[in-house]
Amino acid sequence: MAETTGGEPFFTPDGDQLVPARHADSPWSSDMMHGRLFGGLLARALEREQSDPDLQFSRLTVDLFRSAKLVPVRVETRRVRDGRRIRVADATVYAGDEPVARASAVLLRRGEQPAGTVPATSAWDAPKPDELGAPRADPSGWVPPFDVWLVDADGKPTEDWRASGPRRAWVRDRCDLVAGEPTSPFVRVALAGDFASPLVNFGQDGVLEFINADYTLTLSRLPRGEIIGIEATGQVSADGIAAGSCTFHDTEGPIGFSALTAVANPATAKR
Repeated sequence: MAETTGGEPFFTPDGDQLVPARHADSPWSSDMMHGRLFGGLLARALEREQSDPDLQFSRLTVDLFRSAKLVPVRVETRRVRDGRRIRVADATVYAGDEPVARASAVLLRRGEQPAGTVPATSAWDAPKPDELGAPRADPSGWVPPFDVWLVDADGKPTEDWRASGPRRAWVRDRCDLVAGEPTSPFVRVALAGDFASPLVNFGQDGVLEFINADYTLTLSRLPRGEIIGIEATGQVSADGIAAGSCTFHDTEGPIGFSALTAVANPATAKR
């Protein structure tokens, strides 16, 4: 299992609770927990309590319906269905007694690959991070605890989220999610799932126009290595509601997709 590149973990266990570190905050507020961490916590709990060596986490839907302060949280899981080839399980993050996020996961049994040929998504042509130099610097003042390499349509590094053409990025977390636990591939991709929203919803005026309410990862396999590539493939919006999609890669090829819904950012909706 890959190690992260260093940095204090986001959470420290305390009984059945997880205590957030200061850098678990978000760019929206210094005392608000970053929503992408909920996805990681939900994936971690599902993996610890609902996994099976013969089953593949093939879908993870994360609902982000309430913000939370930097307070201790806990996660509960529940098995919904256990069949011969499928397992379905749910998980909920609680801040105190209040639910703040939930997830539904589908696990499918691995088996023999069919002999026939099905048209498949091709590997992208984006240069790998070691070819792009240093990660993108964040000019906003908020110091992200992850590395981002933005790639323009010509495969060159860029600092600009506002590109009108294809938007592509590599991301890498610098911190483990929970102290004393290496970040698993499933948790790593769950954390990365939230990056689909800024990639598809960042406006050409330099403002995040929509805030995602959820995201769904569908995976044929888990990522290999620390670095995950995200390629925006679609965005549509009307009446303040948006839908978006991305293809997810690792350095060996495509691994799956992410779809999300989002609502207009209150800071921009009345301009």
